[in-house]
Amino acid sequence: MSVSGFIQSVKEYLSLKDFEKSSKKKSVKSLLKKLRTKRKELKKRLAITIEKKQKQALEEELEIVALQIKKGKNILHELDAKE
Repeated sequence: MSVSGFIQSVKEYLSLKDFEKSSKKKSVKSLLKKLRTKRKELKKRLAITIEKKQKQALEEELEIVALQIKKGKNILHELDAKE
């Protein structure tokens, strides 16, 4: 996945409409920070959820966020390697 594709997909996932355009590296770092915040929020909600269906939905969303974080870290690593 390209850097711009990753940025666009995470912006859509997090519903960020007024996200500032800046350098790729800075954008990826910012999005990773927002994804980590989202992950913490999901973990808290998962800990207090009792319903099985709701718990399963939160676990799936948590997996998606974890994959996005992993992709972001890989992209950031690639950007660092290019410098």
